[in-house]
Amino acid sequence: MSDTPDLPWIFRCQSNREVKSWLVSQFDAAGKDHVPDFEYTPRSISHLHNLATISQAKTQAATIIANDFRLKASEYRAQAARIREILENVGLAQEGLPANVVSSSQVLANVANLLNIRDTELSSFLVAMGDVSLRKTGVEDKRAKVQKESKILLDYTRKAIARLTYLKRTLSQLEDDVAPCEAQMESWKTNLTIMVSKERQYLQQYANYKAMLTRVGYTPEISHGMLVEMAEHRKDLDKKTKPILDTLRSYQDLPPDKALAALAIEDKKRQYAAAEKYLEDVLQSALATED
Repeated sequence: MSDTPDLPWIFRCQSNREVKSWLVSQFDAAGKDHVPDFEYTPRSISHLHNLATISQAKTQAATIIANDFRLKASEYRAQAARIREILENVGLAQEGLPANVVSSSQVLANVANLLNIRDTELSSFLVAMGDVSLRKTGVEDKRAKVQKESKILLDYTRKAIARLTYLKRTLSQLEDDVAPCEAQMESWKTNLTIMVSKERQYLQQYANYKAMLTRVGYTPEISHGMLVEMAEHRKDLDKKTKPILDTLRSYQDLPPDKALAALAIEDKKRQYAAAEKYLEDVLQSALATED
C-alpha cells in the first residue's frame, strides 16, 4: 500500500517513532517484554497515532486529577490530626467518650455523608433535607406521570388485544366461509358459461328472424296496430261489396238479353271499380296516418 500523499515524509517518520514509543510503554506497563510484530501501514499508523494522542491526553488528565486527590487527602489528614489534637486537649477524645456518644457521632457522620454535606450544622442538614424533599417530590411527580402513561399504555394494550381477538375471530369465520364461497363461485362460473352459450344462441336466432322478416318484406312501419286497422277496413269493405256481389250473382239468373246484360255488367263493373278505389284510398290513408 502506498503512503498517503497528504502527510509529509518528516511527519510520517515522527508519527512512526511516537507510535512505536507509545506501544513499547504500554506493553511495558502491562508486563510484556516486546511488542508483537505486525505490518505498519499508513492507515494503521494514523489510527494508532490517534489512539496514542487520546491515551496520552487522558493519562495526563488522570494524573492531574490523581495529584489533586492526593493533595486533598493530605490536607484532610492534617486537618483530622489537628481536630483530633484539639479534642484530646479539651478532653473529648474518642477513646474517652461514652459508647452512645461515639455511636451517635458515627450516625451523624454517616447521615452527613449520605446527604453530601461538609459539616454537621443544623442549617446544612435542613438545606440537605429540603433538597431531598424536593427531589422526592420530583420523583413522585415523575412516578405519577409514568403511572399515568403506563395506564394509558395498558388501555391501549387491552384495546389492541380486543381488536386482535376480533380480527382472529373474523379471520376464522372468513376461513370457514371460503369453501362455500368457492362452491358458489364454481356454480356461478358454470351458469355464466351456460348464459353465454344461450346469449350466442339467442343472438343467432334474432339474426335469423331479422333476415326472414327482411326476405318477406317486413318494415318497421308495418305494425300490429296498423294491420288490425287494415283488417277492420277490409271487413267494412267486404260488408259493402257483399250486396253488390249478391246482386251480380242474381243477375246470372236473368233471361239472356245481351243489351241489358251488357249494361248491367258495365254498371256493376263501375260499382266494383269504385269499391276497389275506395279500398285502395282507405289503405293509402291508413298507411299515411301510420307514417
